[in-house]
Amino acid sequence: MNVTTTITGTTARITPHGEIDFGTLPLLHAAVDRLPSHVTDLLWDLEHTSFTDLTGLRLLFGPAPQSSPHRRTAATRLHDQPLHLLLLAADLFPAAYDISRLIPDTPAGLMAPGS
Repeated sequence: MNVTTTITGTTARITPHGEIDFGTLPLLHAAVDRLPSHVTDLLWDLEHTSFTDLTGLRLLFGPAPQSSPHRRTAATRLHDQPLHLLLLAADLFPAAYDISRLIPDTPAGLMAPGS
């Protein structure tokens, strides 16, 4: 997996190129750990990620390490499979997976309960 990181002001855009699974999680965590402390917004650009398993949920919703600053997290340009996984998780466990803040560019109709 390749990971591209772009920082503009206080926003970091991390773009993984490949599948997100247990084997790639350390590489993705390392990309986040390398972010400067002034970064307050983290955008996961998943344009080049066609598959994720539960590891993707852990990456997007898991707690940040205690040593890292709090960052607002969002995701964009999701393919069908990662989006379906997030929608399913949000439908089954809405309190744990609030995708309304995570995926701001997803049409509201997709996030309706029971969709």
